[in-house]
Amino acid sequence: MFFHKKETIHTVDIKEPNPRFAQLMLEQFGGATGELTAALQYWVQSFHCDNPGIKDMLQDIAIEEFGHLEMVGKLIEQHTKNTDQTEAYKSTLFAIRGMGPHFLDSQGNSWTASYINEGGDVVRDLRANIAAEAGARQTYEQLIKLSTDEGTKKTLVHLLTREISHTKMFMKALESMGKLTDPFFGNIQPDETVNLYFNLSQNGQDERGPWNSAPDFQYVPQPTADS
Repeated sequence: MFFHKKETIHTVDIKEPNPRFAQLMLEQFGGATGELTAALQYWVQSFHCDNPGIKDMLQDIAIEEFGHLEMVGKLIEQHTKNTDQTEAYKSTLFAIRGMGPHFLDSQGNSWTASYINEGGDVVRDLRANIAAEAGARQTYEQLIKLSTDEGTKKTLVHLLTREISHTKMFMKALESMGKLTDPFFGNIQPDETVNLYFNLSQNGQDERGPWNSAPDFQYVPQPTADS
């Protein structure tokens, strides 16, 4: 059962409509890193999850993402209202599709379910979600840099902030399972190469770091076919 409240969790109020900026905002409505993708991804993942606490978290965040989708939609609506006679409007996707949000990205590509990243294992899914939040956060950061309207910026900063919050929640869920830094999940044991680092890029100086050094890794400076 769902209930919809007409007020958003953060007020959306702009002063300077800009249909060209609204087209960029479509990236977070119908794009790969957008709010619809996140909401549906976390929601369907919750049905794969046996842990009642993590299941509840995934559903709570999914519903918040639907709220974010509404906020992005309102931003797009406000940026395209009463501007249909301007040259700026005519140069955008809205000239053909009409004002307001559409399930398109900023280049006019239709939203597709292939954007959703879920695999039926809670550890795998939580890691995918951390990556999804990073992608959305990067998009919001670029949108904030491009925006000239203060009301728009405030809303976008709120949305970016919540991406950071969700990332931390997913990390804490992994930590509660002892899987935040453990790369292994599932039941099939890895083979004997699991701790080997192959030096396969040998142009110039070979760099060393914790990703290819003891105690976690054995460095193989000159890999061979039977390494």
